[in-house]
Amino acid sequence: MMNSAVCLLERAAEKFGGRTAFEDGTLSVSFAELRRLSRQLAAGLVSKTRTGNLYPVIVYLPKSVKSIISFMGIMYAASPYVPIDYAIPLSRLEKTVENLDPSAIITDAAGAENLKKINITTDVLLFDDLEAHGADGKMLEHTLNSVCDLDPAYIMYTSGSTGTPKGVTVSHRGVIDYTEWVIDTFPITGESIIGMQSAFHFDNSVFDMFAALYMGAKTVIIPEVLFMYPEKLTEYLADEKISVIFWVPTVMISVANSGALEKIPLPDLKLILFAGEVMPNTQLNIWRKYLPQCMYVNMYGPTESTDIATYYVVDREYGNHETLPIGIPCANMKALILNDNDELCKVGEQGELCICGSGIAMGYWNAPDISDKVFVQNPLNKYYHERIYRTGDLVYKNGEGNIIFIGRADSQIKLRGNRIELGDIEAAAAAVDGVKSVCALFDEAKQEIVLFTETEQEINARKFKMTLQSYIPKYMVPSRIITMEKFPHTPSGKIDRVGLRKTYIEGE
Repeated sequence: MMNSAVCLLERAAEKFGGRTAFEDGTLSVSFAELRRLSRQLAAGLVSKTRTGNLYPVIVYLPKSVKSIISFMGIMYAASPYVPIDYAIPLSRLEKTVENLDPSAIITDAAGAENLKKINITTDVLLFDDLEAHGADGKMLEHTLNSVCDLDPAYIMYTSGSTGTPKGVTVSHRGVIDYTEWVIDTFPITGESIIGMQSAFHFDNSVFDMFAALYMGAKTVIIPEVLFMYPEKLTEYLADEKISVIFWVPTVMISVANSGALEKIPLPDLKLILFAGEVMPNTQLNIWRKYLPQCMYVNMYGPTESTDIATYYVVDREYGNHETLPIGIPCANMKALILNDNDELCKVGEQGELCICGSGIAMGYWNAPDISDKVFVQNPLNKYYHERIYRTGDLVYKNGEGNIIFIGRADSQIKLRGNRIELGDIEAAAAAVDGVKSVCALFDEAKQEIVLFTETEQEINARKFKMTLQSYIPKYMVPSRIITMEKFPHTPSGKIDRVGLRKTYIEGE
């Protein structure tokens, strides 16, 4: 029995040792080399800091093979790994470290200089120093054997409505079960080459890493700059003979709109998965037209699940005004659609999607009060303790048994694969000098965030956006900023968000 997700690497090193596992354009490692380097890093980690299920370790490195070595090494040391965006604003990084209380931060020289600019007391360890450490086999065997499969494997931080990031904590069992479901469900083999788009702090990266480990496939970390140039990106897929991609729809839309699929053949591409936001049928049909040999899958899952909770294999062309289903639950997962009385909804009846099973997260790190609000007892089960996660997503089940996504029950959105709470943006904007009140809305049609600010004087949108980047990640910065002298209000005194939407977004 596998007690840790890193056992997948142990298995891969034995079965596929000499095969290339991961490459990033600078560094390439085989499965055997990945195991050796990860164990060396783990030994260094154990010798320098506290390790174990209660002592998470942050990885603050550029997206690279070195990051993967770090994740695996941290799990060998029996600690959960915590991937952090290398471009994260330092103020947000400081809040994350404060909430997490990690035992250490693994970084490079440039990252270490950045960390000196914020107020932390955590041990900062350089990757090169740890990786050069000699591995103690007996010690690592003892450490790995101490892991329980219900211990945390990783913690990923998401946007928080109060301006404080939330650390979603996922178990080793969640990762293992999810990976086994992926391999049982999709045509991934040892010959597959996965083209990685996801950042490591986005949970689609779990697929890119662990599916490769399970099957002995190769994962190529695509250079980030290529995602700005759709034709060059498509040429890269062809040159590298990429056969599997799991991307956010924004990237797929860009490629479809560029005309690159018409010009550049991609005969090796066989499996296309997408998740993180709604995939428009217009662009999906372009992909299907020029790459009919591919299997297309609409994947759905909040960060509070192990990457994915439901999936739908696209088996026909969908019209522009049809809704693409999010499908059925993954293995070891259940999907409950509950009405306001916590009763199961009938077919066609709208309700909140709640998920349960081995894939749901353990809760939010160091935030039990917040966890208790959304990770709750299954109201349909009065016989034993069974946790469900209330997603806040409104859905219904159609006559074919597929779940149809309607929208959010609150102000949480997904944009370019990133889950964002509009309240988080509002909290950052409200802290800017001269701002009296703020309101953030999401324009679904244009896929952009619109920020309304109540100020006495017109503000410079460019400078305002640059100021916001000191508090929130770039992907959360609003596309449009509208300055108002006075917000409209409802009779109860609240900001009239419906009125703002109708006037400035819907144009009514």
